Amino acid sequence: MIGWARRTLLPGGSVLVGYLTRELLSKVFATAAVIIALMEVLALLEQVTEIMSRHLGLSGVLYYAVIRLPLLFGNAMPLAVLIGALITLVQLTSSNEISILRAAGLSTPGLFRLFMPAVLGLGLLCVAVDDQLVPRSEIAQARWWNSTNPSPNGVSRDVWFRTGMTLVNIGGVAHGGRELHDVTVYRREDDGSLQKVIHLPTVRYFINRWGGVPDHSLTVLSPTRVEQADNTDETRLVLDWPQALTPDVLLQLSENTPLSISTMLRVLRNEFPSSQSPAFFMTEILGRIMLPLTFTVMLLLAIPVVYIPPRAGTRSWLPVWCLGAGLVFVVFQGLLRALGNAGTLPSVVAVFVGIVIFILGVVTVLLRIEER
Repeated sequence: MIGWARRTLLPGGSVLVGYLTRELLSKVFATAAVIIALMEVLALLEQVTEIMSRHLGLSGVLYYAVIRLPLLFGNAMPLAVLIGALITLVQLTSSNEISILRAAGLSTPGLFRLFMPAVLGLGLLCVAVDDQLVPRSEIAQARWWNSTNPSPNGVSRDVWFRTGMTLVNIGGVAHGGRELHDVTVYRREDDGSLQKVIHLPTVRYFINRWGGVPDHSLTVLSPTRVEQADNTDETRLVLDWPQALTPDVLLQLSENTPLSISTMLRVLRNEFPSSQSPAFFMTEILGRIMLPLTFTVMLLLAIPVVYIPPRAGTRSWLPVWCLGAGLVFVVFQGLLRALGNAGTLPSVVAVFVGIVIFILGVVTVLLRIEER
């Protein structure tokens, strides 16, 4: 009996870790459910009219709501971790459990370490969802949304992408990505100089290849001489696009849906077509990998509430300040990520600077509180 009590009260005791993990996870997932529900309602209010105008009915509304759950889960989790940690720590403080743990010799860093397995587990779960489920669900949603578009030309998009030395501009995507409209192909030499321009009114995907009938082309014979030709015999042209350029990839390029880390690495190695800069993909890769560390910062931002006097209870303003600091962290990280995606900041700086600043800030605040 004494041994069981010691395992329960020791900072590294498995029983205590399990108890705190259950408390934290229950609060985090409950908070995430509320946030996701609110985001779903807002998204449906915006899209339900369009869904009904396409005669998709209630099944279309439900499909739209379900298919977007992985993306909403990933967006809601950082804030859910912060709020869930705040609720858990405030509850433990107001019920004197933190005081009991302190009397048993548990320090604030020790308490932080007890919550770390749960937070790191949530971070890894979110990485898996963002990397595997979100790209698949978003491309499925884009395929469904495009294929149900009543317009014969599909969704109008001014899409640019590069494959090898060839640049391609697409004016419209239809039939779930299997048909392209107003396509202009710019073929270039190895030195980047323009070789030929081909315009195709319609390009279709058939037997794993893209092809269409060009209406006219422009050939650059020399820097001062250009030859224009019209395709009067309507000869079909099979485009030399890589087989990896499937209709789903074209939809991803037109809708800018998320990619998995492995696909983004292929883009950086010029093995996959892209419509974004290398800086964008590098920032996205680092940001996704660092999600467990981001969740750790959220937990760290909630830790100061353990210093609330038990008698103060919910009358203390400290949880509000911690929540505000977490929101500032989210906004600051989003701003840095945007600068990193645009190439204004190096990707490493865009991902790590905000994390380091807030970790140092919270540690400074905790040390000042401990000195009092």
